Amino acid sequence: MADRSLRGIRLGAQSLQSEEGVVFMERRETTYTCDTCGHVTNLMFAADAEPPQTWECRACGAEARLNVDGQAVTLEVTDEKAARTHWDMLLERRSRAELEELLEERLAFIRARRGAGEDPTREKIGA
Repeated sequence: MADRSLRGIRLGAQSLQSEEGVVFMERRETTYTCDTCGHVTNLMFAADAEPPQTWECRACGAEARLNVDGQAVTLEVTDEKAARTHWDMLLERRSRAELEELLEERLAFIRARRGAGEDPTREKIGA
């Protein structure tokens, strides 16, 4: 029986579900204008959603600003911290002098394990 219901239908081309009883969310159109190239982008958001203040311009890739009642909004400056890198977190735990000392210890250990005492590439360059 299931084989017969799928016969003649390309899978993925048509949905087997109906829209009966589905209630769609209210939507509103939001407009963004690029300050760089002047391109206008219209996007649909849910009526109760807070649209972002900026959107990437599809034409030039710069940031387009949200328009409310035909006027571009002024961007709010937030006090959010910038993303910290691994290096930033490392510098929070150790000073540069400590890091230099640890690096020298580790390099000495690796050179001793190699059995050369010095880096072999340094000898070739100096010769």
